[in-house]
Amino acid sequence: MPTSQPDASQPSQDRTTPDKLLHTRTGTEVSPEDMVLATGRDITPRNLEWARRKLAEEGPAAIEKLLP
Repeated sequence: MPTSQPDASQPSQDRTTPDKLLHTRTGTEVSPEDMVLATGRDITPRNLEWARRKLAEEGPAAIEKLLP
């Protein structure tokens, strides 16, 4: 017999993810390839050069501007 209560094993849909869990930094270095992939672009020499410049200007935090 079905009940009107939601299944307790399923996560609630009305919750938001805390900001601290949305950041991408894991303590590892961010590579130019990571930057390119975060934009959804293909890894090409031109895109890698863009990513190298971006990392040189903004540091590893540059990827935070691309991803939530």
